[in-house]
This record gives sequence, C-alpha cells and structure tokens, in this order.
Amino acid sequence: MAERTSFLLILVLWGAGLGAAGQYAKISVIFDQLPSVYPQAGASLGFVVSLVGLVGIVFGVVAGLIVARIRYRRALLWALWVGAGMSLIQAFMPPLFWMLLTRLIEGLSHLAIVVAAPTLIAQLSAERHRGLTLTLWSTFFGVAFALLVAFGLPLVEARGISALFLAHGIWMALFATILGVTLHPQHAPVETELSLHALWWDHIAIYRSPDTAAPGAGWLFYTLCFLGILTVLPPYIPVDWRVWVLGAMPLMSIFVSMTFGVVALRYISAVTLIQSGFLASIGAMVWLLVVPGGPFACLALAAALGLVQGATFAAVPQLNHGAAKQAQAYGAMAQTGNLGNTLGTPILLAVLGMAGYAGLVWTVMALLLMGWAVHTVMHARRS
Repeated sequence: MAERTSFLLILVLWGAGLGAAGQYAKISVIFDQLPSVYPQAGASLGFVVSLVGLVGIVFGVVAGLIVARIRYRRALLWALWVGAGMSLIQAFMPPLFWMLLTRLIEGLSHLAIVVAAPTLIAQLSAERHRGLTLTLWSTFFGVAFALLVAFGLPLVEARGISALFLAHGIWMALFATILGVTLHPQHAPVETELSLHALWWDHIAIYRSPDTAAPGAGWLFYTLCFLGILTVLPPYIPVDWRVWVLGAMPLMSIFVSMTFGVVALRYISAVTLIQSGFLASIGAMVWLLVVPGGPFACLALAAALGLVQGATFAAVPQLNHGAAKQAQAYGAMAQTGNLGNTLGTPILLAVLGMAGYAGLVWTVMALLLMGWAVHTVMHARRS
C-alpha cells in the first residue's frame, strides 16, 4: 500500500483509460456512417460495435486472473500498444472480415486495460485518497464519450472516419510511451500458476467469494439500467428539454460521484454508499412514475446512479486486500458490466413494448432493488 499518492501518474493511467473507453466510443459515434463504407455488410455490421463487449462477457474474469499473473505494468503496456496497432490498421478501413478481427483483438486489449489500470491506481494511492482516485477512474467512459462527441465528430466531418481511428491510435501509443517511462513494476505475489485448470477453479472461487464477487454483482444491475434508460427514456422527456437532459445526465452522474460521492467515502463504507445510491435511484424512479419523463427526475436519477458508479470501483480495494484479489474483482466487474450493457437495452425495450411506460419504470425499480439486495446478501455473508 502506498504511503503517498502519485496523483500525476494516476492522471496518466486515467488518460489510458480514456483510450480504452474510446475503443467503444469511436465506433458508436460514427456507426451511422459505417454502412457507406461497408454497403454489403447488412446486420453483421452490428458486430463492429458488439464484439468488444462480447469479448468482455466471455473473458472478463479470465482477464483479471491472467493480468495478475503476467504483472500489471506489463499487461497494461502490451494492451495499449496492441490497441494502438489495431486502431492504425482500422484507419486503412480494411475489408469487413479484417475489421471484425481487429475489433476482436481490441476487445482483449480493452479488457487488460480496464483490469490493470484500476488495480495499479489502487496500489499507487494512499488509503485516504483511494475514494478520490478510483472515483476519478470510474468517470473514464462518460468523459471519453463526451470528448469524442465534442472533438471526434468534427474531426470526422473535416478529415473522414480514418482520421478518427488514426487519432485514437496515436492517443493509445502516446500513453503507452509515457507509462513505459514513468510507471515502475508493482511487486505483488502471484498466488497460483497460469494454467487452464487453475483459471477454471479460480473463476469459480471469485464468484463464490462475497469479497471479490460483490462489486461485480452490484455492477451488473447498475449497467442493466443506466445505458438502457438513456436509450428508452428520451421519447418521454418533453421535446424542449430532451437534448439538454440527455446531455446533462452523464455529466450529472460524474459531477455527483466526484463531489458528494468522494466526500461521503471519507465517512461511510463504499458498500453503504452503493446501497444508498440504489435506494435513491428507486426514489427517482418513483418520481418518474408520477411525472413521466420529468427533466428534474431524470437528473435526480443520474445523480443517484453516479453514487453507485464511483463507489463500486472504490469498493474493490476496501473489500479485497492485495493486487491479485483486486485484479480478480475488476475482472468480474468487466464481465458483469459488459453483460449488463449488452442486455440492458434489449430487455428494457422488450418490457416497454409489452407493458408500456409504467411497466418499464417498475422493471427498472426491481433491477435497482436487486442491486441493493445483492450487496445486502454479500454483506451478510462477510459478517
């Protein structure tokens, strides 16, 4: 455990995280333009977006186990260089098969980054600063999407899609170079040998443990809700408010997690803050049931979910001592988070089609209550 916090190095690791989030966002923001590049692709074009998430669902926990064994610095640097290489290949707009192959490899790169970087941040942070540094890390997805909308789309309009992929590749290579010079190896014991048999049994052990499984278990219900809500709620928000509210919701989550969330973590445990966030989110959904699409109810929901977002990352080192256990927990979060992001929108769209707006709200409340309940059960097991 560090006695002093390496804030500058942590900011660099966060910058690398922005590159990892960009592996998702760079495709999402220009997806409507891809049919003109691959006119014969049809429905298979969706895999250009989803492959990275599918890799996370299948290999999330395995990534946590492998990264712990091959060392965090080494895994992070290799992942950044591989990610840079894939983006540079994509800048040539290769045939669809090769584009999909680069996205598959990029999914493995993404997993290694989102496991190794927060584990390193936890190791480089003094205990009193971990709430702040890991809450900062939790913002990397929202900030990356905002940056790509603000700067990536104008770049595409001016220079084309290839320029966006090239810029992303340069970003990844830049942070790989900086970290290669400034980041020293973090010494942590390797608990078992790297083998298929050990990976299988460690995989089971992670999900049986109320320490390593708890953050990922709650994260599943958060991710099932947040992205899906942003997708299905807009038609119910008044037209005059819609664009403003949709832009403000992710920013509200980040703002609350970085302010109130960070302060709260100095006085209560991360798990308690997560549970408070889930309960406050249920309250916001009740508000949305009474006032469908209410702009301030939407912002209240985003604020409450922001508490869950930041505190979940902070819960990992609070519940798991040692870098190896923390990497395993972040691997589980990567797996459950990708599962939630993949399934959340289709589930909520199906509920909306069958049960209407009220059914949608009640379903989200049930998912949020499950998020609170799973932490309650895990806490009881730890006690």
